[in-house]
Amino acid sequence: MNYFNRHAEQTIKRLSKSYPAILVTGARQTGKTTLLRKITDARKIPYITFDDPMEEASAKTDPKTFMELHHSPCMFDEVQYVPDLFRYLKIEIDKNRHNEMFFLTGSQQFALMEKATESLSGRIGIVQLYPLSAREIRGDKFRDNFIPTKDYILERNKALNKTKYSVQDTWNRIFLGGYPEVIKGNVTPKDYYSNYLKTYIERDIRKLTQVADETQFFQFMTVVAARTSQLLNCKDMAKDSGISEITAKKWLSLLVTSGLVYLLKPYAANVEKRVIKTPKLYFMDTGLAAFLTRWTNPEVMQNGAMAGAFFETYVVSEIIKSFANNGEEPPLYFYRDKDKIEIDLLIEENNTLYPVEIKKTASPNSDDAKNLFITSRLKNVQIGQNIILCNTEKVLSVQKAEVSALAIPVEFL
Repeated sequence: MNYFNRHAEQTIKRLSKSYPAILVTGARQTGKTTLLRKITDARKIPYITFDDPMEEASAKTDPKTFMELHHSPCMFDEVQYVPDLFRYLKIEIDKNRHNEMFFLTGSQQFALMEKATESLSGRIGIVQLYPLSAREIRGDKFRDNFIPTKDYILERNKALNKTKYSVQDTWNRIFLGGYPEVIKGNVTPKDYYSNYLKTYIERDIRKLTQVADETQFFQFMTVVAARTSQLLNCKDMAKDSGISEITAKKWLSLLVTSGLVYLLKPYAANVEKRVIKTPKLYFMDTGLAAFLTRWTNPEVMQNGAMAGAFFETYVVSEIIKSFANNGEEPPLYFYRDKDKIEIDLLIEENNTLYPVEIKKTASPNSDDAKNLFITSRLKNVQIGQNIILCNTEKVLSVQKAEVSALAIPVEFL
């Protein structure tokens, strides 16, 4: 397959009807340019990339003349290399404002988001594009946010009840990750991720930030990947990387703003004081994390010490993608108190919380629901259906004392 239909395409088209500028941002090589050119080429909109040193130099040297030579509508690729162009985009938009004037991509968000929001506030629609979701890989047209209401579960059960679930297929997806070139099979994961990191560190990190030691930054990324699905602990990560805690916090911020790492906030509203306030860290692509932590194949990973962490990371990243592809900020939290009682995810919608436990098992039992009693401590909110997301082949009811839950297949994501 040469092209995967991206669910964010409909979001971009929808936002372009309301804004003069559209920015598709995210990590390098997630398919931003391919997606946006599919839309703009169909409309014969001119394309300029600032990966071209000549175009970059022209925009930096004389941005006013550059904009005069490139009237709207126009697509500008890799705009993070020319952040000062945003003020001239604003001038151009304000001269003759209408929708669908400029389509932009940016590989990361270091200065990009600040410039975009400052200069084009109220003029720009922003879409965060992550690597391919499992839905996109298998050609599933279902685009709803993952909110496990009764209607959602019934709809997914009806749509997928003839699907043969394979635990091994899930672990293959986890091992490969979601970068399009890996999924197409054009390159081995090892070769792809090795070159990906080299490009990311040399072009984005060295060119756009002040990182003196690239080898040490790579080591830090490896340390972060090894802690996916764990509580954030910058002090320990700094110690294991041989850097200061201040540097660790700065470098982690780069990974978060690049879209490579996601920090999941703890749920704290209307909860007693013993709840913790530290976020959890997730690598947004399990394939990249697997490469960094040196897992060589899905079978070894499935039976390894990090199997639970990788499965949880996969589930959380897929849920995040379901919201991001619709242009929405994921309303996701986790619960953990100082007694180490934890619920993996709380999904919030309309003052209702949906508790989700994430288990790699294919045979869920009552112990998998043991922590769900804690939702009784959450005040002034409705509690929705308790869910256990796992490798079960069909929807099952699970009971623990007075707490009931539905175990649903991970394919329902």
